[in-house]
Amino acid sequence: MSEQHTYRVIVRGTWDALTDEARQRLLAGAGGHGMSSMRFTEEGSLSYEPSPLKHFSMRYVVVCDAEDGEEMAAAIAEDRAETTLRGLGYSFCGLRSTVTDMNTMKVNVKRASRR
Repeated sequence: MSEQHTYRVIVRGTWDALTDEARQRLLAGAGGHGMSSMRFTEEGSLSYEPSPLKHFSMRYVVVCDAEDGEEMAAAIAEDRAETTLRGLGYSFCGLRSTVTDMNTMKVNVKRASRR
């Protein structure tokens, strides 16, 4: 069995040809999808600015085989985003992803200075 890695993936895209109903739903729900909603979760968290209603991002946690790497994590997250957005009736285009492998990420810990 292959080693599993945890990836944080940001999927970005552009709203495209939204229906009036979809636009109204996005504008009405904008308060719950701003900066404070930006969390990495398995099911994804959607964030966007209401003015102008143009771009969005979704943040995911993806766990997959390390040998499949970042490309697979991006593909999984983009598939999840497409499924979610289509299920909500939102049209979009231009999905692109940024992936961070949390297992290989270095964390610098600052030690308290002694006086």
